[in-house]
Amino acid sequence: MTHDNILYELSKKFALRVIKLYSYLRDEKKDFVISKQIYRCGTSIGANIAESMNAQSRADFISKLNISLKEATETKYWLELLCESGNISDTQFDSLINDLNIIIGTLVTSIKNTKRNGSDE
Repeated sequence: MTHDNILYELSKKFALRVIKLYSYLRDEKKDFVISKQIYRCGTSIGANIAESMNAQSRADFISKLNISLKEATETKYWLELLCESGNISDTQFDSLINDLNIIIGTLVTSIKNTKRNGSDE
């Protein structure tokens, strides 16, 4: 399994968790602002990874992965706010952040390796 496929699977599983979190926040906490933000950026990570799999060039591939990395960083911010405000438990936060950190680390490695492996063809 290549890094792209691993990233795709990890980000899809994470997106499904974010969708469940969104529903919980919307229905139980009546939080509509942060829940929409985390829904948008948390699912966008995987959407951009999926797009990268059909990139037209190495530069396009790197660009899509960089967008995913930015969305992951934003997601991390919203999760921190949700935890620090008491809207999710420390256990929920730790589990989500652990998964997100794996995605971020894999994205960083993939971007670095792609840049190192040559010029755009």
